[in-house]
Amino acid sequence: MEKIEITKGHDIRISGIPNSESYTHIMPKKISISPKSFRNVKPKLLVAEGEVVKIGSPLFYDKTKTKVRFASPAAGKIANIKFGPRRVIENIEIEIDGSEALKNDSLQGKELSSIKRDEALQFILKSNLFHFFRERPFNQIPNPDKIPRDIFISGYNTAPLSVDLVRLIGDNHKVFQKGLSLVSKLTDGKTFFSSKEKFNFKDVENILINGPHPAGNIGIQVHHIKPLKPNEFIWTINAQHVLTLGKLFEKGIYDPEIIVSIGGSGAIAPYTAKTISGVPILSLIENQNLNKKNIRIVSGDVLTGKNVSEEGYIDFYDSTLSLINDNVDRPFLGMLSIGTSSTKYSLTRVFFNMKEVLFNFTTAQNGELRPIVPLNTWEKVLPMDIFPNELYRAILAKDIDEMEKLGIWECDDEDFALCSFSCPSKIDVGEVIRDGLDLIYLEG
Repeated sequence: MEKIEITKGHDIRISGIPNSESYTHIMPKKISISPKSFRNVKPKLLVAEGEVVKIGSPLFYDKTKTKVRFASPAAGKIANIKFGPRRVIENIEIEIDGSEALKNDSLQGKELSSIKRDEALQFILKSNLFHFFRERPFNQIPNPDKIPRDIFISGYNTAPLSVDLVRLIGDNHKVFQKGLSLVSKLTDGKTFFSSKEKFNFKDVENILINGPHPAGNIGIQVHHIKPLKPNEFIWTINAQHVLTLGKLFEKGIYDPEIIVSIGGSGAIAPYTAKTISGVPILSLIENQNLNKKNIRIVSGDVLTGKNVSEEGYIDFYDSTLSLINDNVDRPFLGMLSIGTSSTKYSLTRVFFNMKEVLFNFTTAQNGELRPIVPLNTWEKVLPMDIFPNELYRAILAKDIDEMEKLGIWECDDEDFALCSFSCPSKIDVGEVIRDGLDLIYLEG
């Protein structure tokens, strides 16, 4: 078993860590799925308001990949379809009524070892769950007609306040194995599964990985295991969705259950919830008493998540809801004040910090956008053998040849989130990386 030790990076010591020892069951009255959660998808509706759907029923498909249909996470009535400018579908809300599910028993009774790639692919496509997979580069839903070089699955969550995947996988070992075996059929190459614990799953290459965030990111793992070259592509899938595919193979139906962690400096009672995909934010924060506090709600982790309202829904690929104190107090002569381990957070040891202390982070940026200061802060937290500063400049210059030479094909914006967090110039490095990837995608 290959072992990888990541030394660069940083674990943000944010307060409000959710309890992962037990799950609180939350069953919402309605859910939502948004086509905007899926990069570069052009949705075409398959349902109308008032129509009754089952769990797993197709709601829309991608006009650029017509085989890819998107399943309903709940049974009930289509309550509302929200359109944005130019009639772009923004949201599909479903009022939950019952638990009837669409049945796909095409693989029932078959041994996983005897299933061929086309059988496994058609099984997932007909279950309307192919959108579980994403393709690197570009982090978009792949073309099911193309075979990926390899498939990568991370069983190690290092992002702040994230779900404990090691415990979740350990509690569902047999079902997760079936999901891994099914996923491994989709490539002629290898399927890599990485975790900080030694699981020894079959049909995959087990990788033992350890280190600070972003060691759990797929992009970092691909870089250290088998880097991407120009014009190569690989598929990735979340560990929780592997578990869902394992249940799909066992029962022939889509089980939309997910585990979500709710925490952060603004959380009164951090906890971990067992709920379903597309759960409303209000259902997750009812016990947080946020009316008395100024809180920013983030779907996803604090480094890569999106700001959402209480009336919104958790994003499809997110399993963390971060609550951050939005009260920003600017101290007089803050740069000259003497910090303590409980009041000042520093990656560069400008202020004295104790490692075991958790911090009540706010949304304060502690400065404004300014010219780049070359202090190697990006390089210190990026565990990749690339030059982030030079790549950043090549993207701004829209020099695609230089971007490719500097390793843009291996990059994704989430892998540069710590660069943004640590940047003394307050530059959103991840956003610039995404701009570079989008430029290459449009040129291609």
